Amino acid sequence: MCMVIFAPLFAIFAFATCGGYSGGLRLSVDCVNKTESNLSIDIAFAYPFRLHQVTFEVPTCEGKEQEKLALIGDSSSSAEFFVTVAVFAFLYSLAATVVYIFFQNKYRENNRGPLIDFIITVVFSFLWLVGSSAWAKGLSDVKVATDPKEVLSLISACKQSSNKCMAVHSPVMSSLNTSVVFGFLNFILWAGNIWFVFKETGWHSSGQRYLSDPMEKHSSSYNQGRYNQDSYGSGAGYSQQASLGPSSDEFGQQSSGPASFTNPI
Repeated sequence: MCMVIFAPLFAIFAFATCGGYSGGLRLSVDCVNKTESNLSIDIAFAYPFRLHQVTFEVPTCEGKEQEKLALIGDSSSSAEFFVTVAVFAFLYSLAATVVYIFFQNKYRENNRGPLIDFIITVVFSFLWLVGSSAWAKGLSDVKVATDPKEVLSLISACKQSSNKCMAVHSPVMSSLNTSVVFGFLNFILWAGNIWFVFKETGWHSSGQRYLSDPMEKHSSSYNQGRYNQDSYGSGAGYSQQASLGPSSDEFGQQSSGPASFTNPI
């Protein structure tokens, strides 16, 4: 039930916070010659974080010429993989929810449905772990590449002490941090669901039968031994009573002999 409720929601939060991100930073380059200064250099970037394609122009402080630079790095592969896993996990969660609610009888009709569900759950657990780990590393690279100090080090004018360079504002990464958190939460959710899906498969029921058979055999042999012991005890008592019976009768007949003999006297 937790899987049905939380899996689609966690998947939505994961790909929405990552795939819908757009941010930026603003720099300021104050040259000795104020006419060449640029106090508002905006650098915008967004998903899928192909930072090497993000270009911006800065003053050289050596004339009217502008220097064209680009950010460093490319985290598109890890980001796109993470979002792809999240989207397909969301779609499968919706399909599984529909099957669980409306087609429960067909789902339990044979072992094929639970077996397919079990395999897909294991696969998605592995994909969430790999995707979240890769995206966590990719996000770390994005943070380094978009750090204002790192970007200012690329500007040649900022290497001269006579010019003043500073960051007006830094990029906000809170939503990207949230995407990584939801990625690992999805892994925990899917990995925890493996056991519950496994219980629906024939492997679990056959394993239970295998474990219960030796116990049943041991119990039946124990009961059989008790039955034999009881039957032996009752038979021995019966035979003992039968052997003692005639001797008492004979003893009675012997004692009645003299009585019958002394009667006439």
